[in-house]
Amino acid sequence: MSGVSWESVIAVFGLAVPVVAALWEFVLAGRKRLGYRVQMDTTVRDSSTSGPETRVFQRMQWDGRTLADPSVVLLRIENVGWSPIVDGDYVAPPTDPVGVRIAFPGRRVVGMAVTERSDNVPRSFFEPDRAGFATTDGVISLPKVILNRRAHYKVLAVLDREESFREPDFPDPVVTAGVVGGVRGGTIKKTEYYPFASRPVRWLLALLVLVSVAQSVSTFARGEDAAAAPLDCAEGTLHLSGSTAFRPVLELAAAQYTKTCPGARIPLTDNSFRGSVPGLDTLAAAGGKTEPGTDAGLGDRLAFSDGPKSDGRPQLLPRPVALSLFTLVVSEDTGVRDLSLKQVRDIYAGRITNWSQVKGRDLPIQLVSRHPGSGTRSALEKRVLDGRPLPAVTTNDCRSLDTGRPGRCEVGGTPALLDTVATTPGALGHSEVGSAAAHEGVRQVRIDGYPATLEGADQGAYPFWETEIAYTYGEPPADSIAAGFLRYLADEVGKDVIRSQGHRPCSELDKPLVCRPAGS
Repeated sequence: MSGVSWESVIAVFGLAVPVVAALWEFVLAGRKRLGYRVQMDTTVRDSSTSGPETRVFQRMQWDGRTLADPSVVLLRIENVGWSPIVDGDYVAPPTDPVGVRIAFPGRRVVGMAVTERSDNVPRSFFEPDRAGFATTDGVISLPKVILNRRAHYKVLAVLDREESFREPDFPDPVVTAGVVGGVRGGTIKKTEYYPFASRPVRWLLALLVLVSVAQSVSTFARGEDAAAAPLDCAEGTLHLSGSTAFRPVLELAAAQYTKTCPGARIPLTDNSFRGSVPGLDTLAAAGGKTEPGTDAGLGDRLAFSDGPKSDGRPQLLPRPVALSLFTLVVSEDTGVRDLSLKQVRDIYAGRITNWSQVKGRDLPIQLVSRHPGSGTRSALEKRVLDGRPLPAVTTNDCRSLDTGRPGRCEVGGTPALLDTVATTPGALGHSEVGSAAAHEGVRQVRIDGYPATLEGADQGAYPFWETEIAYTYGEPPADSIAAGFLRYLADEVGKDVIRSQGHRPCSELDKPLVCRPAGS
């Protein structure tokens, strides 16, 4: 084999290993496979009791009869192959409705129930009058249940010792069933739970690791340089501003980006994130200082806004990034966890002023809001309050709210709002979901029974959300750090960062046009 390099051999071997793994999993071992697991088989005894005999710590009765030596068994019947199992697949005559039989040597069945089933396993298979679903002495009969790939159901049995059985321990349950064309003759097999992977797969993974190590050693032996930095990397300093709700995403993404791209710097301070409108103002002011007559956009600045900008500032160009989810939050003492949309609007309109009016405790409602310019506040007014503004502020200092009557105050950021709601009796505020979930002393409020979930917002059931939009001043140069960071957020690593903070990348929504509201 002269002329064939060692690296080529390693590469071919590296390709062969996953092919073999795929053939094993999907062709050889992936045919019809019917399996079962004994997830529990225990007697109801008190093993800590000393003495010549073990006594039952609490006598069980069934239909008025005291059980002599009761035991409980939980079995899981499952399709562990890659092909569905249908009625005709069971190894049994067509006239026999039974697909699986479970025998318990030395024990008789006194009670049985199906306690869990996959969503796609119909309940009708386990109705009391279903043919093939029965118990006889020490045997449970189960019908020919249709099981899609990975589907399962669980059978819980209560048993008692047969008088003629004298052994101290019971034999394992005997499960009898089979499927036509299944692996190893189609007989039902006792399966195992692999927290990581089955033994053949572990061997194949070990081979892949060895191949990777060999390729790395070969590469270093030739003195080749490490892989080049990603194409999204750019050098320079990037200034971010805007949304406090999206700040956790940007902090994590900035740390990851600068770690991957050593030539990039993204300094972040509390002054960087003062709200959506201040962020847009900062970007517009920086763009206004550019040299007159130039068409190039700023390549070192980005502003993030919860929702579209207001009219004006045509130089600011939008790029939808993610769907951001918000929630109403209350202090723990309100006694309220769910409000209708009408009740929320009546509260902010001043028609409901005490929590007792919505079946809560007798406490005046104290509204804690963000300052004007907050994207979270704008989303509340636009999407929850139907465009109506918040009521007038009653005090400029939230610490001076009169707990004897309703009032409203404003704070600058999400952390300050959550702190205020947590420490103010009867308080109601608004926040992005991730920060609210991590903050002690506040409770999220459902709206019309719907919790704050991305699925609910995507499907139109939950109203309190907004599109997170990145704004640039003009079109940034393609090789600028602003353009590179935007590409990074749209790439898989950036999407992982966005998802990790409870947001959803726009490209992953069932209805991506939701991320493109009019006017952006």
